[in-house]
Amino acid sequence: LEEVGLKDVQNKLIRNLSRGYKQRVGIAGALIGNPDVIILDEPTVGLDPKQITEIRDLIKKLGKSHTVILSSHILSEVSAVCDYVLIISHGRLVASDTPDNLSRLAEGSNTLNMLVKGEKEQIETGMNSIDKVKETEIVFNEEEGAWNVSVSTEEQEDIREEVFLKMSELHCPILEMKSKKVSLEEIFLELTESEKNEETNHDSSL
Repeated sequence: LEEVGLKDVQNKLIRNLSRGYKQRVGIAGALIGNPDVIILDEPTVGLDPKQITEIRDLIKKLGKSHTVILSSHILSEVSAVCDYVLIISHGRLVASDTPDNLSRLAEGSNTLNMLVKGEKEQIETGMNSIDKVKETEIVFNEEEGAWNVSVSTEEQEDIREEVFLKMSELHCPILEMKSKKVSLEEIFLELTESEKNEETNHDSSL
């Protein structure tokens, strides 16, 4: 009761508890035997934002003393709670790694987006002169009167300092710079779509 925060409602009937507390009762029941592994299936479905935060904090707390296997389609929850992720599509394991490593492997994860003033040719030449740059895309932003510049690299490299120095050297002010953060939702869609395309191609070949 203490571990899952039910001490204050211990004398109430379960049917009179809120859904969030009922979820806690289920987790408490699983903990009675002090298992090494706890399996939770969609533990925050139907909860309000406050209850979701509380259950997520509880899961992270349990993870310190138990192995917790969490099954969920709420990928923001997986990102917030899990140390290791397995993505299954049509019964097949398509990815297995930490959330950070999956982000690094995802297409488009090594991208730097900027807003830069100056001549297009000069900006493009400057960007492409940086060894780690694989590809540069430049589109004019009429509203800002500057160029939207997207730069991708071969590896998970931080090229912000090199880009800043190069644009400064060329007198092309950078008005905005941010690294693209790939969400687990994007990774999931990318991997499951690839899996779907592979299955379609296989069926066609048969």
